Amino acid sequence: MRRLGLLIASAAVFTFGVSPGLAASGGNGSLQTRDELNSAARAFDGADDITRAADSFAASRVAPGTDVSADAFLSAQQAALGLPTSGPATWTELTTQPYDSDAVNFRDPFISNSGGGAGLSAGRMTALAVDPVNPSLIYAGAAGGGVWKSTDHGVHWTPVFDGMGTLAIGAISINPADRSVWVGTGENNTAFENYSGLGVFRSTDGGATWTQVGQELRNHTIGKLEFDGTGGVYAATSFGLYKTSAGGSQAWTKVLDATMVGSTPQPYGMSIVDDVAVRPGTGGQVVVAAMAWRNGAAYNGFYISRDGGKTFAYDGLLGAINPKSIGNTHFAYASDGGTLYAVVQSTFLLQRPQIQKGNTVLDGIFVSNTGDPGGPWNQVANYRSLENAGSALYHVFGFAPGVQAWYNEFIAVDPGNAQHVYLGLEEVFETRDGGNSWSAIGPYWNFGMPCAANGLDSCPKTTHPDQHAVTFGPGVVYVGNDGGVYSRSLSQSMASSAGWNNLNTTLHTLQYYYAGAGKAVSTTNGHAAGGDQIWGGMQDNGGSMIAPGLATMVEPFGGDGGDTLVDPANGDRALQEYVGLDIWKTTNGGYSPNGTIKAFTEITPSCSAFTYTPSPCDPKPRFIAPYRADVQNINHWVAAGEFVWDNQGKGWDTSCSATACDWKPVFDTGPGHTTTAIAVSGPTIYVGFCGGNCNPRELAATGSSSGFFRGLATNAGGTWHLIDTSSLPNRYVNGLIVDKTNASHVYAVLGGFSRRWIPNAGVGHVFESKDAGATWTDMSGNLPDAPADDMLITPSGQLVLATDVGVFTTAMGSSTWSALGSGLPNSPVNDLSFGPDQSYIIAATHGRGLWKIAAP
Repeated sequence: MRRLGLLIASAAVFTFGVSPGLAASGGNGSLQTRDELNSAARAFDGADDITRAADSFAASRVAPGTDVSADAFLSAQQAALGLPTSGPATWTELTTQPYDSDAVNFRDPFISNSGGGAGLSAGRMTALAVDPVNPSLIYAGAAGGGVWKSTDHGVHWTPVFDGMGTLAIGAISINPADRSVWVGTGENNTAFENYSGLGVFRSTDGGATWTQVGQELRNHTIGKLEFDGTGGVYAATSFGLYKTSAGGSQAWTKVLDATMVGSTPQPYGMSIVDDVAVRPGTGGQVVVAAMAWRNGAAYNGFYISRDGGKTFAYDGLLGAINPKSIGNTHFAYASDGGTLYAVVQSTFLLQRPQIQKGNTVLDGIFVSNTGDPGGPWNQVANYRSLENAGSALYHVFGFAPGVQAWYNEFIAVDPGNAQHVYLGLEEVFETRDGGNSWSAIGPYWNFGMPCAANGLDSCPKTTHPDQHAVTFGPGVVYVGNDGGVYSRSLSQSMASSAGWNNLNTTLHTLQYYYAGAGKAVSTTNGHAAGGDQIWGGMQDNGGSMIAPGLATMVEPFGGDGGDTLVDPANGDRALQEYVGLDIWKTTNGGYSPNGTIKAFTEITPSCSAFTYTPSPCDPKPRFIAPYRADVQNINHWVAAGEFVWDNQGKGWDTSCSATACDWKPVFDTGPGHTTTAIAVSGPTIYVGFCGGNCNPRELAATGSSSGFFRGLATNAGGTWHLIDTSSLPNRYVNGLIVDKTNASHVYAVLGGFSRRWIPNAGVGHVFESKDAGATWTDMSGNLPDAPADDMLITPSGQLVLATDVGVFTTAMGSSTWSALGSGLPNSPVNDLSFGPDQSYIIAATHGRGLWKIAAP
């Protein structure tokens, strides 16, 4: 989520129409002008960013379809394992240092997270579990980084799931009867947009080995594993509620889905079960499940079993909960079963956001003081009472607690005190009197808090925003969020956010989109000279920099990171992107001691600019939109959304404002289209774009046809024209790579899976043209059928390809591929980039940080 300082400045919501403007040379669209934007807020809404990030990430893997079987990934992984390995080289991790989100020397006053208080950050954590016998033993599950184990209360972590077929984790639970660890794969926080999983895995030796529990939960996302205390275990999944034996030897049996209650599974045939809870003290007989899609489905509601899960019935509920507005819901029982709490998202508010309510989608926090899941339910908190409980979102226009309750929610009861409850939304809240009074103990990065007026470091340390997971150890609570894992004493005062312990020092789970590198040549910008500076943009954790002389990685650029461009000759010169092609430039490595220097300057041609509105501007950039440097000239940049923009070779002198902009539109891909890939060699530019609906799920969720298509265009030969793509699969063009020695020699890299898995998706992932796109040859050969994400041509003439199942290499002109090196974690590789002298390659993984290997 974006830092609050920017949200305050730009939280207003607005709409505008497309009217005649400055038309570019290739299409029928029109550029936006300043007047058409009315100088209103240009930012993407922070809560909406999450949806669009997930949609964008998924679309490049499933288009032109709306989903893909997890078997497709497993098949591709098995094919990858069957390929020979090229050379003895081993991948080594670059992101081994702790990641400091608020380093004192890198606090740009506008775009950094200065004074935020979240400290060291890791990637999104979705699950936590503490061993019931040995509380120093903790397991953490990352959205794309696998399962991590700590034997010292979270001080140090080790990955224990790397050899499995997926690193997308949705749930972790430990069976109290035998201490076996159960892991549900397939993250469910954004419901259907994340990777589906391969099912449930069980370990009886502390994560050293894993055994799959049944085959029935493949292709599901799993949000909860709940033991009933009588030898059974439930799994809350995207396709219903399942049950099996806690011994792990039996198949899963579906006990609840939409069809069982006379309803229609939706969206995409799903029956989304958000949570399941077994009432303590009932011998496993009383079970409650929340089956609810965030946008609303006919089956949404609470379903109760009073016969140990044999049958479930919809309950109309007594008391304050409106059963017609139940969305994403999570439960928490007191240890004696006498009290039940629930945090409920409102489908009504999600469908009809109300600016006067801060666009919250939170229906409220409720308690059944009898412990009966049917009620009567009393409301003990809503967005307003939480706002007044010390929330940093207090009176922030357009943003109130629960604005993302469809995405970030948890609730948990202190095992020793039924009145002591922890609530996770964007922030962490606590009550010790059953909900009569609340305190924001983990406020939103401390921005806007009264203590901040006394200086950047005057506020207590807090947690990273966007809470997902919670568990307890003796006397301590652990929380997991979009920035990792934090802990706090149960007896810590509620009076402030003091007392949090940051447990992210050795959690290497950052979710990168792009990376770039340059030589470290300066000694005056907070780091040493000699060696390399490596930058990267990542999901929800800004833009990172690794540099000589620094004890940690630093985050000079806050919010969501994106595309990255670095001057190989000077690593202090870098471009970083916030979402929607919002490009920012630094020439001093982001150096700003305590915010005393303006280290970044906004230079975007996007209509989503924060500090100005360029006129004209681009109305249709991708969530993570591309920009590239000319392979012949590092100062010549091309960026693109609907329009293709050229900086006229002005390099690090490039500027843009409301009155003058160095970016000039040179081509229109067409109304509603948006660019997905760029390659530049001298005056020759290639672009790949998508149209119809670039995120097919958006329309498919309503039952409409997506109409997805992809296209290519170039100015090769001197004039812009569309390239005939009839011989190419109708899938995302994730990468375009031009031969530095021949501008007519170009490769297209395509995402998604073949028609074996996705109807009308064609075949092949790497295509070569030697005549500027007039004809294409499929060079995929023996490649695994997996999304291809990026490619490089090395100085020795080797091709190096990034995919969701590894990195592969072959000689130019060959279609016989081999795996490049060994030791790379099983996480999607979104981007490849060279080190400054092209002697090594950097892989940006979406869940396990940055890795490097010698260039073949």
